[in-house]
Amino acid sequence: MHLSRLGAITALAFLLTSPVLAQTTAPSTGTPAKPPASAATPAPAAKPAPGSTASVGKLIDINSASKDELDKLPQIGTARADAIIQGRPYKAKSDLIDKKIIPQNAYDAIKDRIIAHQKS
Repeated sequence: MHLSRLGAITALAFLLTSPVLAQTTAPSTGTPAKPPASAATPAPAAKPAPGSTASVGKLIDINSASKDELDKLPQIGTARADAIIQGRPYKAKSDLIDKKIIPQNAYDAIKDRIIAHQKS
C-alpha cells in the first residue's frame, strides 16, 4: 500500500513539474546574445542600419548626378534613372513626384538621400 502511494506521489510530482521544465525562455526584445569571441574568428565589421544618418553619406544632386549614381539609389533602376535625367532641371526634389517621374513609394525610399541644387 505504501509503495503504491509513493508511486502515485512521484507520478503526480512529475506531472506537476514537467510543464515547468518544458518551457522555453521568452524571446528577447533586444539583440540576440553574442557567442563568446575566440581568437580564431575575427569580429564582423559593424554595418549601419538602413535609413540611419551614418549610412546616408553625401546627398546625390538629382540635377547633376550620373545615371550610375541614380541607379544605385534604392528602388531606382536604369529606367527610372533615365526618366530622372530626362526630366531635368528640378527646382526641388519633390518635383520627382509633382512631374510624375517616379511613384511615391520610390520617392519615400530616396528622399533622404537626394537634393536638387540650383545652378547659380
